[in-house]
Amino acid sequence: MKSELEAAGHTITLPNSYTDRSMEEKMRTQGAETHAKWKSEMIKQSCTKVAEMDAVLVLNFEKEGMQNYIGGTTFLEMYEAWKLGKSIYMYNDIPEGMLRDEISGFSPVLIHGDLSKLT
Repeated sequence: MKSELEAAGHTITLPNSYTDRSMEEKMRTQGAETHAKWKSEMIKQSCTKVAEMDAVLVLNFEKEGMQNYIGGTTFLEMYEAWKLGKSIYMYNDIPEGMLRDEISGFSPVLIHGDLSKLT
């Protein structure tokens, strides 16, 4: 997907820990305090990244049986984008669940897997 977006002329910023997806678990094994400090830094970095972007693309796929899953950090990134007036695109529909109304309030553009809908 990254290659396809870049070929279409988009500049891509990957999520924190993208190159080492096991990093969060590694930090958990170092204790709750270390993990909390690391998580706090990751959230700060996410806010900085979102501020530098024109838009956010949420890749919300199925995870552990939950359709269109959006995790806590992704929700916070969406909130930050909304707060800053950035466009928010979602690859799939808004998930069912307790944050559905809030996510709907961000007015994301649902692209239903069609990357050509990104502007």
